[in-house]
Amino acid sequence: MESELQKLPQPETTRPSQPESIDEGSTKDDRPLLKPDPTNPQLQVQSQSSSPSIEELEKKYAPYVRHDVYGIMGRGELPWTEKVLLGIALVTLVPMRVIGATTVLVVYYLICKICTAFWAPNREDEQEDYAHTGGWRRTVMMQSGMFLSRVMLFVFGFYWIHETYQPINLNGNSNNEDGSKQQAEELERPGAIVSNHISYLDILYHMSCSFPSFVAKRSVAKLPLVGLISKCLGCVYVQRESKSPDFKGVSGVVNERIREAHQNKSAPIMLLFPEGTTTNGDFLLPFKSGAFLSGAPVQPVILRYPYQRLSPAWDSISGARHVILLLCQFVNHVEATWLPVYYPSQQEKDDPRLYAENVRRLMAHEGNLLLSDIGLAEKRVYHAALNGNNSMPTVFHQKDD
Repeated sequence: MESELQKLPQPETTRPSQPESIDEGSTKDDRPLLKPDPTNPQLQVQSQSSSPSIEELEKKYAPYVRHDVYGIMGRGELPWTEKVLLGIALVTLVPMRVIGATTVLVVYYLICKICTAFWAPNREDEQEDYAHTGGWRRTVMMQSGMFLSRVMLFVFGFYWIHETYQPINLNGNSNNEDGSKQQAEELERPGAIVSNHISYLDILYHMSCSFPSFVAKRSVAKLPLVGLISKCLGCVYVQRESKSPDFKGVSGVVNERIREAHQNKSAPIMLLFPEGTTTNGDFLLPFKSGAFLSGAPVQPVILRYPYQRLSPAWDSISGARHVILLLCQFVNHVEATWLPVYYPSQQEKDDPRLYAENVRRLMAHEGNLLLSDIGLAEKRVYHAALNGNNSMPTVFHQKDD
């Protein structure tokens, strides 16, 4: 495997000018990215004598820089033609799309309500889901969910989706020199889909294709409409604390689900975004190795959102502003490249970090993406600077696998 990857040209890597100190085992921070809280104990702020220029910030934090006509944080000065188009869309497209999206959401909620009526959810390790429901209930939830997710994308202006499936090399394992030909021919089911993360729209696309489970905040389960839908998807909920003495933690539950999906075709497959945050789509951030602890094969998928006016990437713009501007676009585009299932070597199974890095390098090469060494901590620094914070913080981030 390693020898094969060594043949790949090394993608360009961007590095921060100031390295971060990384430790293991911290909990995640759920603060809104665009509203930094200096009182948070995970952020230590040190004042600097002068604020860097926009050009310096964009060079240092390139994976989070927007390049569309709406400018920094979607607040740039617009030409009059764009203002006219926005005005027309606000009174025509936006109302229709809001009604359409709400209708789709309510319809699918009612379908889930019917399918889960008089049926107890699966409860294990303080998780709760209906994804392990069998028979007609699971079939109806999956098929209707995939169809309505595609309808939702259509409502948002994604009228066509360009998908590319790279052929599988049946002469041997396409990504593992040490693997056997028999393994490649058996075409084992992957335990998880591994995708780059650009926007909240990524989830809708994957729901329309494979209806996977994914990791979500515990609060999502309590939201109106969306809460029940997330349980039908089989989401793994992130919890800060556990009352159970034998609680496995999110990583343990996720890897059990990955192994289950790999061994059982009827089990829901997991969708993982190992970067841990979104980018502008031109870069690939370091992968968290926790998603690769199971050693099961994974299905790499590379997403892109070509655009002319607004970038669908949710990188350095507020959620409400981005949704409104997205609804104002007459046409949006998404492209997906499905790579062959990646079968780890024994060495990669024994070393999840190596496994994660090799998958990352492969995706960067096949997707023509730049590798970057920065992560969520630097993203918070960049957002703080864009919000007019005169003192640039130096962040000592604790890495979370």
